[in-house]
Amino acid sequence: MLLLTLAACARMEPPPGGPLDVVAPLLLATRPESLEVLPQFDGAVEFQFDETVSEGGRPNYGFGDGDLEKLVMLSPSDSDAVPVVRWRRHRITVRPREGWQPNRAYRVELQSGVNDLRNNRTEESAVVTFTTGSEIPTHELRGSVVDWTTNRPIPRALIEATLLPDSLTYRTLADSVGDFTFGPLPDGAYLVRGVIDQNRNRQLDRRELYDTVRVARGVGDVGDLWAFRHDTLGPRIEAASQNDSLSILVTFTQELMPGQQVPLDSVTVRRASDSTVIIVSAIMIPERYDTLYRTTAPPPDSVAADSTQPPPAAQEQQPNVVIRTPPPSRLAPRTSRPPLDKKLVLRLTEPLRAGEVYLVDMAGVRNPNGASGGGRGVVDLTAQKAISDSTRVTPDSTAQPDSTRRPPDSLIISRR
Repeated sequence: MLLLTLAACARMEPPPGGPLDVVAPLLLATRPESLEVLPQFDGAVEFQFDETVSEGGRPNYGFGDGDLEKLVMLSPSDSDAVPVVRWRRHRITVRPREGWQPNRAYRVELQSGVNDLRNNRTEESAVVTFTTGSEIPTHELRGSVVDWTTNRPIPRALIEATLLPDSLTYRTLADSVGDFTFGPLPDGAYLVRGVIDQNRNRQLDRRELYDTVRVARGVGDVGDLWAFRHDTLGPRIEAASQNDSLSILVTFTQELMPGQQVPLDSVTVRRASDSTVIIVSAIMIPERYDTLYRTTAPPPDSVAADSTQPPPAAQEQQPNVVIRTPPPSRLAPRTSRPPLDKKLVLRLTEPLRAGEVYLVDMAGVRNPNGASGGGRGVVDLTAQKAISDSTRVTPDSTAQPDSTRRPPDSLIISRR
């Protein structure tokens, strides 16, 4: 009974009675206030709320997995150490593990997501910017982060801006549509990096997608950061298969650099049975191939009418009806760059034969990081049989040929 009583007392609950609390914690003040110069500052940055906030289910022990530690971004820092974050009922305090360094501009950001005891969650972030002796920062960086594999903006992407040549790195997160407005920061040239932080640990890990842009002094427009996987080894052929009777589809292990001109002499297609080389006339991405060699657009009269739309006459009889087009989504794919693809199509000068095996050797194919690769693929058509044309009309075997009728010119065999 005593253990149960102690456990119940240790759990913090709001007092009974009174109206139901449905309002998120309100930030009342910060200490110090933003844009102050504090050469001898040795305390902690405080975020003060109007009510007791929750520490969360995970305590903050300095490992970076505490619920409040995940909400705090302190920069710059001499190391990747997690800052010291403490819960003080209605206050949250933050300080660097290595202590405040002189003549630096610091930025402490408390992200949205602070809960009260009723699990009401804040939706806005708060930033405290101050210096320990240097000038008050006024610079700002603006841009967005796009996943190049899908051409879509990435919400909550990690933004790192490294001040050059000091190598001091400031960090923040993009908003819910992949955009960021980062500041105030010290004036100077920056190396800006956008990271798709998949595990949310606020660091660039191996195999995570990112992009970097160098921004000159005084320039605030970063533009789009097109994040992709930076493989130092070139792409290899993963598979090869018949695309149609005159082409082979080659799939690689990595995305390929869009727009690259793969030389025709860098690929060899050989029939395995007699080592005959099949000449390749073109190399292109599948979308380009379909545009040039496949006409799949249906005729206008073959498109089924939309039964949900009124006929033209009915539309004319309703002049007051306004058709509103919904605005484009801010997470819609970007079109300023072609998307990354892992496939190429090889156009041949002669058709592939059923029952044969073809060897495809390629070299000089580059990934977006510039690394070159290639390899060998095998197109096995031994299990494929020649398919007769089912659209041809079978001649009537019972009909007698007309011996008096002259055959058409196309069937006359020239004896010259």
